[in-house]
Amino acid sequence: MLTPPPLVAGSRNEPQPYCDAWQSDGPTKLLSSSANRGWSGLSAELWAHGKGVVPWRGAPCDTQVCIGIPGGSGTRITRWAPGFSDQAVAQRDMVWLCPAGWQEGSVEFGDDLPEVMHIYLPPSQFSPSSCDLVLAAFEDPLLGGMARAIASELRFETSAGKLLVESLANSMAARLVQRHIGSAAESSAPHARGGLDRRRLLRVLDYIEANLEGDLCVEGIASIACLSRYHFARAFRQSVGQSPHSYVSAKRLERAKAMLISGDRSLIDIAISLSFSSQANFARAFKQATGLAPGQYRRQFGSPHRASPLNKVSVSPALSIAT
Repeated sequence: MLTPPPLVAGSRNEPQPYCDAWQSDGPTKLLSSSANRGWSGLSAELWAHGKGVVPWRGAPCDTQVCIGIPGGSGTRITRWAPGFSDQAVAQRDMVWLCPAGWQEGSVEFGDDLPEVMHIYLPPSQFSPSSCDLVLAAFEDPLLGGMARAIASELRFETSAGKLLVESLANSMAARLVQRHIGSAAESSAPHARGGLDRRRLLRVLDYIEANLEGDLCVEGIASIACLSRYHFARAFRQSVGQSPHSYVSAKRLERAKAMLISGDRSLIDIAISLSFSSQANFARAFKQATGLAPGQYRRQFGSPHRASPLNKVSVSPALSIAT
């Protein structure tokens, strides 16, 4: 059995964007990248691969997870390395793993492959003993669903997208340890048994409210509750009935409405303050959530003679989870 290099534990939590290691001289194209998105917990690239044979190379420091996005492409992918060979049809939810620093063998694409997600998980997502990667391709609908959510966030930025991606990074690493990596060490972080207690919950909600116009992340919010990211996310959902990113999305929608109604801040200023990278992305997400463009909403509800609809908050997929 082939033994891959161990996952290296480290304090770095920021994965680096990679120009994909499977590039060839054929029609290989980068479709989308998380570079410059400010994501924490993982980085991601969406690639189209051309028919041909390329070197099998891993990312320098991060574990690479490649997942088929669309179904029914029928492209056969064959991987060779000393003491190892693997062949699988590239279909929806098919997963290929590659250890950090892998420099062995080659990969053959039997035909053009239109969309593959390449997700890079940093060493901080794993414990030092989580070292036995399953190299053979496998099908996992849960990981596939996470990859599609990440791909959607790449295409269509949402207000709480950073929180969503950070949560998905934690869930993806936990899934890999649970099902596809052997001998995981138990976490030494405190576990949440049930939901958050009232004092801790109020402290967390106050922190979120005070930082809606800041760079909220799951790790930072979890530290307020003195829990690990993973256990905080579970405890928060039990207490509030929503995931952290969905809750933050709803609160940012309320804040956006208030800014539009009561102030004269520019749309680009509002967009940046609520963690959108552009005014266009903010306008698209706001319209999907409310049915109105931000400018239309300001004109319709900004009059002092109109009652503010802030008490009616409905969160669409654009401001809660990726579509």
